Amino acid sequence: MSNITTEDVQHLAQLSSISLGSSADVAALRQNLEDILHYIEQLSTLDTTGVEPTYQVTGLTNVWRPDTVDAGDVSREQLLGLAVEQADKCVKVPKVL
Repeated sequence: MSNITTEDVQHLAQLSSISLGSSADVAALRQNLEDILHYIEQLSTLDTTGVEPTYQVTGLTNVWRPDTVDAGDVSREQLLGLAVEQADKCVKVPKVL
């Protein structure tokens, strides 16, 4: 089992840009990290031969509808009439940068 030092926890906190409170917080975080690593070590000892990788569990796939153009009941002129400004049969909007 890997031993995580207080310096390791402080280094991780610095890399993560998080502030650690008291030394009790550091000790608790150190213990949590050790527990997590211990659990991962236990998982790595399991025999997973013959186990299919699980990428998703629902079995659902994307269902796509045909992409068809539908002009609807509104003409281009009616839509342009709703615009505040127009230029060359297009809606004119302010520059956004």
